[in-house]
Amino acid sequence: MPVMPSIDVIIPVYNAPVLTRRCIDSVITFLGESVRYIHVQDDASGTETRQMLEQLPHECVRVHHARTNRGFGASVNAAVDRSDASYVLILNSDTEASEDFLPLLCAALATDPQLAVIIPGGNDYARHDLDQYLRRPGGYIATYRLQGHAFLVRRKVFQEAGGFDPAFGRGYYEDVDLGRRLDLRGWRLGVHPDACIQHKGGGSFGRGRSFRALVRHNRNLYFSRYPNARRNILLLSGNYPLTRFPSILLDALENVFHQGGYVHWLSPEPARQLLCLQMRSHSIGAGAVMRLLLRSWREDKRISEIWMLPDVSRLSRALIIPWARIWGIKVLMWERSAAAHGCSLRLL
Repeated sequence: MPVMPSIDVIIPVYNAPVLTRRCIDSVITFLGESVRYIHVQDDASGTETRQMLEQLPHECVRVHHARTNRGFGASVNAAVDRSDASYVLILNSDTEASEDFLPLLCAALATDPQLAVIIPGGNDYARHDLDQYLRRPGGYIATYRLQGHAFLVRRKVFQEAGGFDPAFGRGYYEDVDLGRRLDLRGWRLGVHPDACIQHKGGGSFGRGRSFRALVRHNRNLYFSRYPNARRNILLLSGNYPLTRFPSILLDALENVFHQGGYVHWLSPEPARQLLCLQMRSHSIGAGAVMRLLLRSWREDKRISEIWMLPDVSRLSRALIIPWARIWGIKVLMWERSAAAHGCSLRLL
C-alpha cells in the first residue's frame, strides 16, 4: 500500500457552533487516520462558538482565534500558512464527512502530477449525471470551476498562486477566482465521483439580503477580471458522438472551458459522454432550445454563440437561425472539410 502524504485539514469558522462541531467530529471519526492536524481558524465568532471550540477534546485540533472578522479567504490563507503538510483539505464548517475519501483523492493527485485540486463529489453535484463524464487518469472528472466548500489541494501550489484573493472579502467567488488563476498557470482541477461529502450551504452567512448583495458584488468583480467566463455556447448536432468530433472542434471547446465558459449540447438523444462538468447535454426540442435562448435574466447565463454541426436538421436551422438574428446571437456552422483536420468554420 502506498504511503499517504501528510495532510492537514483547514476549517474556517464563523459562528454556527452546531454545524461546526458536527463538521469537526465527522473529520475525526472518518478522516482521522488519514490526517495529521485540524487547523480551525475562528474568524472572530461569538461567545458560544468560541467556548465550543475551546472545549474540544481532540489533541489533533489546533484552534486559532482571530481578533477581527477578515472573511473566508483570508481565514483560509492564514491557516494554510501555519501548515507544513504536503496537502491541505479545506472544508467549509457546514460540511460533513461520512467516509474516508482521502485515499481516493490522494491517488488521483499522485496519478496526475498536473492536478492541483481534487474535490469530493456529494450533494453539491447531485444535479449532474456523473456517469456521463469522461474519466481522467486517477478516476476524476475534469472541472474548470473550483467549488471551495471541500477540496484537497497541493499546499505549495495554493501558496504560490497567492491563495484566496482577499478582495472578495467575506466570501463567494473567491474559490472560482482561485480556480481560474490555477488554470492559467497550467494546473488541472477535478471532481472525484467516487468520493462523497455533504454540504449544507449557507451555514454561516445565511441567505438574506446581505448575502445576495455580497454575491452580486463578487460576481461582478469576478467577471470584470475574466469577461470571457460569460461565454455560453449552444452546440447543436444530430446524434454525433464525442469520439467523432474533429480535433479543431475539440480544441475550440477546450478554449471555452479554459476561459471559464460553458457549453450546452443539444442533440436528438442526450450525449453518452461529455468532456467536463462545464459541458451539459440535453435532448433537442423546441422547449429545450427556448429555455436556453431565453436565459437573459442574468448576463453570465445568456447564450452568447450558437455552434451548429453539419448534421443539424434543416428544420432546426430554419427555426433557430432567425431567432438568433433577432436576439443578436452569432451563429457559426462547423462544416466538413478535407483541410483543417476535417472541419472548418463558417459564420452564418
